[in-house]
Amino acid sequence: MDATQTSNREARLRKKLGKDYVSPSPYSLKVAFREGDAITKASAVIFGLGNLTHRQIVKGVIFLLLEIAFFAFLFTNGLGFLAKLPGLGDQEQGKVLVNGYWEYSAGDNSVIILLYGVATILIILAFIGVWNLSVRSAYKAQVLTAKSGRAPSIREDIADLLDNRSHVGFLFLPTLGILTFSVLPLIFMISMAFTSYDHKHLVLFDWVGLKNFGAIFANSSGDVNLRIFSSVLIWTLIWAIFATFLNFFLGMFMAMLINRKTTRFKNFWRACFSMSIAVPQFVSLLVINLMLQPQGAINRLLMDWGWIDQALPFFTDATWARVTVIVVNLWVGIPFTIMQITGILQNIPADQYEAARIDGANSWVIFRKITMPYIIFVLTPYLITTFTGNVNNFNVIYLLSRGAPVPVGDSAGKTDLLITWLYKLTVDKNDYNLGAVIGIMTFIVLAVVSLITYRRSGSFKNEEAFR
Repeated sequence: MDATQTSNREARLRKKLGKDYVSPSPYSLKVAFREGDAITKASAVIFGLGNLTHRQIVKGVIFLLLEIAFFAFLFTNGLGFLAKLPGLGDQEQGKVLVNGYWEYSAGDNSVIILLYGVATILIILAFIGVWNLSVRSAYKAQVLTAKSGRAPSIREDIADLLDNRSHVGFLFLPTLGILTFSVLPLIFMISMAFTSYDHKHLVLFDWVGLKNFGAIFANSSGDVNLRIFSSVLIWTLIWAIFATFLNFFLGMFMAMLINRKTTRFKNFWRACFSMSIAVPQFVSLLVINLMLQPQGAINRLLMDWGWIDQALPFFTDATWARVTVIVVNLWVGIPFTIMQITGILQNIPADQYEAARIDGANSWVIFRKITMPYIIFVLTPYLITTFTGNVNNFNVIYLLSRGAPVPVGDSAGKTDLLITWLYKLTVDKNDYNLGAVIGIMTFIVLAVVSLITYRRSGSFKNEEAFR
């Protein structure tokens, strides 16, 4: 395809796509191999060769050192872990009696093999990206040298990264951090769901395919089965809905009440709610847990007053326990909602309220037609985030009720969420494979609910409505 054909093709695409058309990079990998010289093509084998040839010494040395470091890692550790990854190791720790003493020889550790195996695969993918970048950079240096007589210096490249390509310069380190501390652990966790890594196999374990997923959906006994999973999943969704929307509507009511013109001491009331946020949440929850025990302050006070004859079953009856954690969560969450909605109420254009009153609208109509749509439009992403946070609300449930009450023989209690159940399976029981499966199921539930809710909201469909 010659330059004229390429230009005509780009013109047709630009006309068809309009503002969505993105011009292809003149330094793409395909163009580099098609139009690059021998040095540029050799940069696919010796990283940085093209940059060194065109006097981009620092950039060329960086590419070369990255290539050397990759192959050093690959031949010293990477290939060994990749070779063991399909079987996750099979050599047990050995011991031999020598002169009356046991001498131990190290065996394989499946956890280390799995972790480093996954890391090696990601490093190989990153190496492919560096290879791509090396060839393109060499071709760019070739083209710019031919045009202007020299390639950009390292100072000019850095200045370009901080100016024209600032999105690359400033997002590189955050992206690297996400890949290292989020993506790698996530893939590692997902991988564990397909292994036999449990309390019986803490050192050596094997791949078992979908066996762990089958255990969740099987009507069998054990720590994980369909009955327990269904109960925990349904309660998790009920909890998330109540914890999200009760906090939202009651917080909105309190914010609007404080924001009324007739309400006096507005700053005082807002300060009161802000003070509850300042208290560390785990301290509040532990204190409330002690107060609601059978011999805690609440029960003893009510019995001393003669209001009850026996202790209220805050954490010993399933219904009482579930209502208790929802009510306590209101005390924890409403102040945040008040702060959020107060800021929104103070930014709704006053002329909209004045026009509505001139048209004869009463308070309910104004709330339904102006205030509520504005709040929902602005806070939809916040509500989705809050719902997600409540599904994973480990603190409130574990510190307040620890999942109680727990039926005899079950691994999950009546107030356990998927996240607290996952914690018990991994930390308490060392069944990491089952915990990984629960983690995957939690992610699927959250992803489906969040995506469907957001894509159907006005914040997504009509984002310019309130501009």
